[in-house]
Amino acid sequence: MAITAGDVKKLREMTGAGMMDCKKALSETNGNLEEAVDFLRKKGLAAAQKKQSRVAAEGAVITLVEGTRGVILEVNCETDFVSKGDDFQNFAKEMANYVLTSKPASIEALREAKQEAVNELTLKCGEKIDLRRFEVIEGNGLLGAYNHGGRIGVLVELSTDTNNDTTQEVVKDLAMHVAAEAPDYLKPEDVPADVLAKEEEIARSQIQNKPPEIMDKIVKGKLNAYYEQACLVNQKFVKDPS
Repeated sequence: MAITAGDVKKLREMTGAGMMDCKKALSETNGNLEEAVDFLRKKGLAAAQKKQSRVAAEGAVITLVEGTRGVILEVNCETDFVSKGDDFQNFAKEMANYVLTSKPASIEALREAKQEAVNELTLKCGEKIDLRRFEVIEGNGLLGAYNHGGRIGVLVELSTDTNNDTTQEVVKDLAMHVAAEAPDYLKPEDVPADVLAKEEEIARSQIQNKPPEIMDKIVKGKLNAYYEQACLVNQKFVKDPS
């Protein structure tokens, strides 16, 4: 029996299961929708997918560096208890390794490739599991990573031809600093013109009724203070503010 896109859509609406799982179920049951529903239920896929409508607000951030390639990945679940468990942590690390080696084009591609693994963990832990987002860095310099308790992850690329204990420490310290201070930009030149214009407007509104030359100096000082807060190279080093 030929299986149509409409059949797949209807089965997905009935069970909440993924497209590929529905296609397989219909194929295995010769297109019989009721039997396909039972097939998915026996596999636990319908139940797993229904859990995917729940909110996954906990989870872990994984950072991984291998040579000149690094990945940062966020995986979510529903509770802090599950996020700290070995099953979830091992799954998150496995997904990060997959991203590092397979380089999926997008989070949607990763979800599609690992849907079965997500379903299996959902059934095992009884919570919604979500592959939320990832970034991959491929550089020519030195990569450093810092991970703060699985809650904050940072990757930093340092342009250098030298790879020794000193540069390794520098790039790790930079990553730690970024985790602590969360700069919005690398340097003042990177601040978008509209953001800078807004900061200047706010600064001028705070110092009205001043001579123009005095106002300009004060505004300049306020913008420098903004750069010290927003730009990495202008921030005081978190390990040594001097």
